Amino acid sequence: MKTVTLALTTALAFALFTPSIANADWDPIDGHKMHFPQLPDPTGWDLEMFTSQNQLADDWQCSQTGPVNDIHFWTSWQQDNAPSTEPIPGRIDAVKVEIYSDVPAAIGGAPFSQPGQLLWERNFLANEFTVRPAGTGEQGFYRPLGGPTDFAKPDHFLYQQVNIADILDPFVQTEGTIYWLALYADWFTGIQAPVGWKTSQDHFNDAAVFLNGNLAVPQWEPLFDPINGEVLDLAFVITPEPATLTLLSLGTLAMLRRR
Repeated sequence: MKTVTLALTTALAFALFTPSIANADWDPIDGHKMHFPQLPDPTGWDLEMFTSQNQLADDWQCSQTGPVNDIHFWTSWQQDNAPSTEPIPGRIDAVKVEIYSDVPAAIGGAPFSQPGQLLWERNFLANEFTVRPAGTGEQGFYRPLGGPTDFAKPDHFLYQQVNIADILDPFVQTEGTIYWLALYADWFTGIQAPVGWKTSQDHFNDAAVFLNGNLAVPQWEPLFDPINGEVLDLAFVITPEPATLTLLSLGTLAMLRRR
């Protein structure tokens, strides 16, 4: 028994001080730190999100105080025209992430809630996030800045999951508080087809919004389905820091000490 205990202790001690490689992808069994994951609608819309003048945002309520270590969202390319040089369809060269406070409708004066004060921002380059194929479905593409008639459905079939994991110096959220996640994407390798943030099949609070840069003073406006007028939400999930070998090792070593 002493030999087994010593071997386990040695192995776990090695794991305790050896960095582990975390899987950046997200699946529903992996947990979340928000009201609930807003999963992608495989037959919904993708809303153009490729410039700062076409920024999109949706709100979430924090369910666990702590750092926002990982952010995951879903995208598609207009007419499935992703950069052809990439081994995985859906390459984006950079993602700008912003987190805002919440301005409720009753307080802001508008008949909808919207982002308020900018609390945190970060620009992530392509080597700081991963993309994986996520599914297929007959989807539409919609440009909010183009007005309610600037859409096509069906437009494309593929969609992807974008994973920003292990964020350094992350935003720290407070349980019960509502925040807004705002995103836009960019690329630097030439003109490509626009990329869109997928709509969700799950609804929370008010509609998602877009920043109307066509106005003299850009302002947030709610998003609605251009065909049936229903409220649109966007597909994303805020997740906790993944469980690490370090935490597992600490618990197991504690049990060994009690033997």
